[in-house]
Amino acid sequence: MHFFMYKNGELYAEDVPIRKIAAEFGTPVYIYSYNTLLRHFNAYKNAFAGYPHIVCFALKANSNEAIIKLFANNDGGADVVSGGELFRAMRAGVPSEKIVYAGVGKTEEEIRYALKSKILMFNVESEDEMKEIDRIAGNMKVIAPIALRINPDIDPETHPYIATGLKKHKFGIPIEDALQFYQLARSLKNVKIMGIHKHIGSQLTKISPFVDALRRVLMLVDELTAQGINIQCLDIGGGLGITYRDETPPDPAQLAKNILPLLKGRQFTLILEPGRSIVGNAGILVAKTLYLKKGEGKEFIIVDAGMNDLIRPSIYGAYHHIQPVVKNRRKKIITDIVGPVCESGDFLARDREMPQIKKGEYIAVMSAGAYGFTMSSNYNSRPKAAEVMVKGSEYALIRKRETYNDIIRGEVVPEFV
Repeated sequence: MHFFMYKNGELYAEDVPIRKIAAEFGTPVYIYSYNTLLRHFNAYKNAFAGYPHIVCFALKANSNEAIIKLFANNDGGADVVSGGELFRAMRAGVPSEKIVYAGVGKTEEEIRYALKSKILMFNVESEDEMKEIDRIAGNMKVIAPIALRINPDIDPETHPYIATGLKKHKFGIPIEDALQFYQLARSLKNVKIMGIHKHIGSQLTKISPFVDALRRVLMLVDELTAQGINIQCLDIGGGLGITYRDETPPDPAQLAKNILPLLKGRQFTLILEPGRSIVGNAGILVAKTLYLKKGEGKEFIIVDAGMNDLIRPSIYGAYHHIQPVVKNRRKKIITDIVGPVCESGDFLARDREMPQIKKGEYIAVMSAGAYGFTMSSNYNSRPKAAEVMVKGSEYALIRKRETYNDIIRGEVVPEFV
């Protein structure tokens, strides 16, 4: 459930009219609901309250400092995949002992930064990476806490670009090779085995892949225990889906109901890495209609938000519900809703039934809180959008809209040009 709703035919974020925010801060603008974010985060906390756990929010989904701080203030941790995300998490007040660091391509600089920061653990993705962490930790005269990311070869039944748990993917260590990798880790002098990690994909709409993957991982845990290798932290990743159109994904309570019985009698700290399921439906993207255009057998609504602002429809063919900010009773049309970027792939929706929209009116792209701003770019030298958070009748800018000077910051013209 989210707190974006119509009141007297006008779309509100909690108790604030969307039109008021758009008029004050301009468009395109991302708008987030504080109470939706908190409700979704607490859904995980409450579902797993009976078992030791840390909810490590996946910053890749949305890395705005205000949002991370909201979760940090409510005992949240962070799942990071870069030095930049680690910096954001620390700056927002996430305790270092609640930060886990995944990703297949950690650099030496990033590993050093994480070791200095004393994070909970690295989720290691390969033998080379494990040896590199050991080498760097040895040079720094510290012990690196690690878990191995295990690829359980379970089909998550999601879009192939966001599936991560099959043998053909770049992520993790094949489960059949895991025992020898843990034995190698035990032989290294500068790493400490903390746990085991798995993450099979994103936008999952069924519980069964979670359960199947966890069963396989727990079998491995038993093998490791028999070899004298103790697992303290069990990181089950994230990936619960949200409703974009007509999906009916499970909620955290359903996940807990199916997961916790498998952990009965086992003494772990459970690590959860939700991202999309917390922030996805807690944010929208608002755009203004620039032009209307009739093509050959096709109508277009041209708005000021493009693929550089929200790229999911272009790269995934992803569906986002789109609705007028102010309802009208005009006849419905079949239209493409497109942006100003010079690419044929620049669209927010294709062949979408919509009530007619007039020039200057606002539209709301729903369920845009995850992988919206974080995947945005300056393509076509377009400044990135503003971001606003709403709490009840209060609202505040949480990211200023970029200026033209912002998009050239850092560029240097050499003397020989």
